[in-house]
Amino acid sequence: MTFQERLTADAALCEARLLAALQGRADQPVTDAMRYAVRGGKRLRGFLVLEGARMLGVPEGQAVSAAAAIEALHAYSLVHDDLPCMDDDDLRRGQPTVHRKWDEATAVLAGDALQTLAFELLCDPALGSAEVRMELVRGLAVASGIDGMVLGQALDIAAETAGRSLTLEEITALQAGKTGALIGFAAEAGAILAGADRAPLRAYAAALGLAFQIADDILDVTGDSATLGKRAQKDAEAGKATFVSLLGLEAARAKARDLVAEAEAALAPYGERSAHLRAAARFVIERQA
Repeated sequence: MTFQERLTADAALCEARLLAALQGRADQPVTDAMRYAVRGGKRLRGFLVLEGARMLGVPEGQAVSAAAAIEALHAYSLVHDDLPCMDDDDLRRGQPTVHRKWDEATAVLAGDALQTLAFELLCDPALGSAEVRMELVRGLAVASGIDGMVLGQALDIAAETAGRSLTLEEITALQAGKTGALIGFAAEAGAILAGADRAPLRAYAAALGLAFQIADDILDVTGDSATLGKRAQKDAEAGKATFVSLLGLEAARAKARDLVAEAEAALAPYGERSAHLRAAARFVIERQA
């Protein structure tokens, strides 16, 4: 199976697990909004969970609830990020954002419920022992909370509110939380499930997460809304500091390529078993959306 075939297959596995988890829930607009929010997307984070697990000998059927959990958490972050009080976006994955299709209150509640669903999914006994499940819960909580994604978002808002341009060091630290923390947890989850050393996957994820954000900044400048499925050039319009604005377009591309090489090198202990994860690193900077 090629990398692209694997990515597509894993996206379908994640979506099926998420929709199954939402079956039989209260028939409310907020439930419909949750189902809407979890559909589509690349599912790169879910893929990282599943592929890391497979590489270390954990069957995908055992790991799928963890993959679905991080996708539920990621969906919540997008729903809230799109709100008028945050980035105020009208388009996500080529469709109206949740607060535009319903309303702001429904979007807030749908995001809240997707966040709690993530931790419910991590309680699935199929994932392994109570100790393994507790470590997954702890890892996702840290990655998504005040030491991770929330901190990154808070730093972003604070800089925008103050009208201050960030330095390269500051924006790197911000993105390590806002984007990198969830990618880091996704990459390490397979090692947690397998009871294996996390260090190589942690190093891989650190480089991958930063390369992913640099690629996003490049696409914001070079892409168009129809291809991206979200509003393009919004960072430039808002005057936000990005890797492109600080480094320049070509230097940002070169930095992303260097990070991909760093991510691939971190996978050396796994040899050919890591082929799909190495391909994922290259995909991150080659993607068009």
